[in-house]
Order: sequence, then structure tokens, then C-alpha cells
Amino acid sequence: MQELGITHFFNLIFGALFGWLMQLVGIHPAHAHAPINDVFALEMLVVFGLIFFFVLVRTTLSVENPGPAQHVAEIVHEFVGDLGEQVIGHGHQRFQAFVTCVFLFVLLNNLVGLLIGLVPGVITPTSEPVVPLGIAVLTFLYYNFHGVREQGPVGYIKHFMGPLPLLAPLLFPIEVISHLARMMSLTIRLYANMLASDLMVLVSFSMIPIAIPVVFLGLHAFVSLVQAFVFMLLAMIYLSMAVAHEH
Repeated sequence: MQELGITHFFNLIFGALFGWLMQLVGIHPAHAHAPINDVFALEMLVVFGLIFFFVLVRTTLSVENPGPAQHVAEIVHEFVGDLGEQVIGHGHQRFQAFVTCVFLFVLLNNLVGLLIGLVPGVITPTSEPVVPLGIAVLTFLYYNFHGVREQGPVGYIKHFMGPLPLLAPLLFPIEVISHLARMMSLTIRLYANMLASDLMVLVSFSMIPIAIPVVFLGLHAFVSLVQAFVFMLLAMIYLSMAVAHEH
């Protein structure tokens, strides 16, 4: 299948570097000269877009005359901050940058699916299992790291043992398995919903002319927003549980 133009561009610029890095960790891409596929290229495009947005907001900050980018940033910051205060509570500010980036990254990757049917070859990155899995693993490592950092290794492990010492041998393996299952839950929830939304859009474009596909594109945008919100909300819940002290 012919690769997207953006994929070809990124392979020209970063292909050799990524190929070397992949081989360094024992990964041998099918095409050594072009290790970046369409999904990865679209993710990179989202990342560079977010970096550009953050730099634009930072360099154009103004109290007297805020621009459109600053207004959007303030809305997102206030929305995530208010939700973090409700879910995590005191000290939520230290996690706000991470959960905001997760929310925006997932949302923008989801919204790439709006181009399906309009731009041949475009797919929603989050409809590929490896993408939600990567975000889920990062979230898992992040909240566990802060749990250990907040309470120490011994204090954090006590969370897995329950309140009764007699039940600790039974509860500990159950809690460990349930924590590991969170990665699978986050992955499958996002992947399955976005894949289903993609299929609906593709079917609508292939079977019906113009009017109806627009409805499905609107539905896809709504699903994209909801799934990004749910992913962020679950990340906050896991963080709140990880850093909570037993009383």
C-alpha cells in the first residue's frame, strides 16, 4: 500500500535515526530505509502540532490582549484543573501537565479519523492496538512511580495487601493482577471504540453519498472527545488511588 506523503517526509528526515534506534534495541523493521509507518507518522504530526501550540501559547502570553491560542489553552487548563481537583484533590497541580498531554494527545489522534473517506490511506492512529497500548503503559508506569514516590516502596506495597494482615496473601496477587489488567482495559476500551467508529464512517462513505456520512463524522468527533475524556479521567482516578494515604 502506498504510504502517505507525511510518512514519506518523516522517513526522509528521521528514517535513518529511527532505524538506528530500533536496531539498537533489537527491533528490525521490515523496511530499514523507511521504518516510520503511516500510524507513527500521524502520531508524530500530532506531537509536533502540540509542541507548536504550546510554544505559540508560551511566546504570546498576554494579560491585556490574549490571543485565540491562549483562550483555548486557558479553557483546557481550567477544565483539566477543575476535574483534577475533584478527582485527585490536594496536590493535583503536579499531575496536571501529564494528564493534559494525555487528553490532548488521545483527542487529536482520535480526531485524525475525521479525514477517513476524505484523504485516501488515512486511518485513526488510536484504532491500531499498539497506540492505545503505548499510552496505557506510560500511564501505568506514571501513576505507579508517583505512588512509590509519595509513600515509599513499603507503604505503596501495603496498598496491595488490604486492611487485614490475614487476608494479605490472598489480596496481594489479586490486586497485582487487577493493576496489570488496567493496561489492557485502557487499551481495549480506546482501541475498540475508535475502530468501531472508523468502520462506521468508512461504511457510510462507501454506501451513501454525502449527507449521511456527515452525521457519522459528527458521531466520530463526539466519540473521539468522550474517549479522550474517559482515558484522562481513569488516569486521574488511578493517580488519586496511588498517592492516597491510608488513615
